[in-house]
Amino acid sequence: MIVAEQKPLDEIKGLIDEANNVLVVGCGTCVTVCFAGGEKEAGILATSLRMKTKLDGEQKDVTHVTVQRQCEWEYIDPLHDQIGEVDAVISLGCGIGVQALAERYPDAYIVPGLNTTFLGLPTEQGVWEERCAACGECILGLTGGICPIARCAKQLLNGPCGGSQEGVCELNPETPCAWQLIYEKLAAQERLHLLMEIQPPKDWSTSRDGGPRKITREDLRLAAEEAE
Repeated sequence: MIVAEQKPLDEIKGLIDEANNVLVVGCGTCVTVCFAGGEKEAGILATSLRMKTKLDGEQKDVTHVTVQRQCEWEYIDPLHDQIGEVDAVISLGCGIGVQALAERYPDAYIVPGLNTTFLGLPTEQGVWEERCAACGECILGLTGGICPIARCAKQLLNGPCGGSQEGVCELNPETPCAWQLIYEKLAAQERLHLLMEIQPPKDWSTSRDGGPRKITREDLRLAAEEAE
């Protein structure tokens, strides 16, 4: 899931200083799960902004709505009338949601209410940890399902660095060494032979280093065209 956290209230307020009518748009998927931008958070932010701007002597009309997903046209198209009636829209979606709204409604002033952080996993109540860097070249089949790109501070592909001590990362004693976890997992599965083959330097062209990425499924495109 995409993990995000809400921006400070003063920062959000600063983004809408010139607006009088504001719409807060929540998202019902990833950011709802991480308690950053769902229906509840959208309502709280709208209320907080109304109170904050009133106390500051510049009261604004702030309403809110939540859609199932901000990253697909079919879910944000129904917002057309509401967005047309406001001066600014605060997106409580991830960075994709913000850009989707901005692209669909080019004349609208769309601002982010969240800081998008990483692709993560809720490991316990109130705790999310990064698990995937979306590098475009998955090697989890060779590393026991543990990602060295996202979970190793140095993104090493052939074992731990010299700084790993007693199974923890040198950067933070509370962070387990990814390669220690990989070794233990493969040892338990009797698959240590997977580590014997040296991995070549990573092809970062499949990651962000290769520019914006795009995936096209021609079979799905053809099916859509035939259905029209």
